[in-house]
Amino acid sequence: MRLMVNGSSLAITQMGPDFLLLDSPSNHPPGKASVIMQVDQSESRWNVQLPEGISADSKKVLIATCA
Repeated sequence: MRLMVNGSSLAITQMGPDFLLLDSPSNHPPGKASVIMQVDQSESRWNVQLPEGISADSKKVLIATCA
């Protein structure tokens, strides 16, 4: 699983209903992003909102569904 935000691709290590855990977080402001999940040859992609952005100091990132 990967999180695409502002042209950057960040590895997701775990995903919950309202959060992600990133392998190597970097600072990004609040905004929109996309989650990409690939299993074998099948890829799913959906948009999420990052209400608090991403901090390089925390692997946990809060997400919300986009309206």
